[in-house]
Amino acid sequence: MTSRPHPDARGVKLFFAFVSIYLIWGASYLAIRWGLDGIPPLILMGLRHLAAALILLAWLVCRGVRIDHRLWKPAVLIGAILFLGSHGLLAWAEMHVDSGLASMISATEPIIMVLLAGFLGQERHASGRVFLGMVFGLVGIGVLFGVGQGHDSMLGDLAVLASAILWSVGAIYGRGVDNGGSVIMFAAMQMLAGGALLLTTGVALGERLHFAQVAPRAWWSLAYMVIFGSVVAFSSYVWLLKVTSAARVSMYCYVNPVVAVLLGWRLAGEKVTLPMIMGAAIILIGVLLVNTTKHEHVALLEPILEEELAMPAD
Repeated sequence: MTSRPHPDARGVKLFFAFVSIYLIWGASYLAIRWGLDGIPPLILMGLRHLAAALILLAWLVCRGVRIDHRLWKPAVLIGAILFLGSHGLLAWAEMHVDSGLASMISATEPIIMVLLAGFLGQERHASGRVFLGMVFGLVGIGVLFGVGQGHDSMLGDLAVLASAILWSVGAIYGRGVDNGGSVIMFAAMQMLAGGALLLTTGVALGERLHFAQVAPRAWWSLAYMVIFGSVVAFSSYVWLLKVTSAARVSMYCYVNPVVAVLLGWRLAGEKVTLPMIMGAAIILIGVLLVNTTKHEHVALLEPILEEELAMPAD
């Protein structure tokens, strides 16, 4: 008989899962921008998710995990929403707006996610402390947004906002799907479908990959997004949506802009001003409020799930 994992081990997994979506996805905004240096947006994201899906599927099949074919329909639908729709729009938008600004606009996701989760009955309640944390987060985002990141295209801004809405819809829908016991297999199926749709749509729209025009940093950025942005962080994200609340998971939207702005300053020569520091401090207060909420319900995974995940983040 398999014993339930020790609470400390589960706590370590939760810690690394949150760290991965907080930090890795924050850096992914700059990685997308650099990846566009020679690689068209839909092809870039298609290669990212297709490669990540194949890696995860190979790993899972080697471990004896079977594909539940009844899940292909929801996997294709979620893949279309999350990856073709949300990530496709985000990559396209980053040709027109700053990576830091894109991460700030994406911070609208928590409001949408929590509202959807409540409407669908996936959240029993949201405490006053959670709402207060979300208010702090939004205020911090507002301070950062007021700084201005040199964006030139309102269309690009709207594309990022649409991307955030689609991601929230897809994530909440996926959270309510019975995955048959394999969270990571279902995530890999979504990425496989989404990657294929991105590549197909990109080619249909006239995108072409010319290897001679691709900068070296674009390939390194793509590799980062495949291994860390998709295999590690997205797997962690899907797992977290199953074991904790949408409010806590969605707080990555508050941390990601801080990471994106700091990396933009350190690696891309973007300015860091006092309002940016103030915005970052307010955001972190919001994260602290939400992630230290008392008496929050956290679902316990069955032992088979704990064994099957063995996430790369561990």
